Amino acid sequence: MVEKLVEIGILFDFYGKLLSEKQYLVIELYYIHDLSLGEIGDELNVTRQGVFDLLKRAEQKLYQYEESLKLVEKFYSSHKEIKNIVQIAEDIIKIAKDRNDNIIENKAININEICKKILHNSREVVE
Repeated sequence: MVEKLVEIGILFDFYGKLLSEKQYLVIELYYIHDLSLGEIGDELNVTRQGVFDLLKRAEQKLYQYEESLKLVEKFYSSHKEIKNIVQIAEDIIKIAKDRNDNIIENKAININEICKKILHNSREVVE
């Protein structure tokens, strides 16, 4: 269940605004605010079964969006590649220090800092 909670949360971050207003609200209330189907039904004046059906359709839409657009997949792939760039930049820094090449060392440090900033900014989505 926790795995699905995280998965839907990530899909919701990427595609939530593409859902209908009610679908968005149901996902938000169920997965983000941890309300039960009955509580959501009371809130929206819908039966518990109606909330369940709406929730399942909204989940299905999120999965369909990812299947078509692959934004989450691309995000994780980019995130992995940025980590690789950080490692390469650190290797270049070591080589530049060994060769006393301050220009290359500074450029590699800049690359490293930029990549780490990007990774830091994307932590909300990854974690």
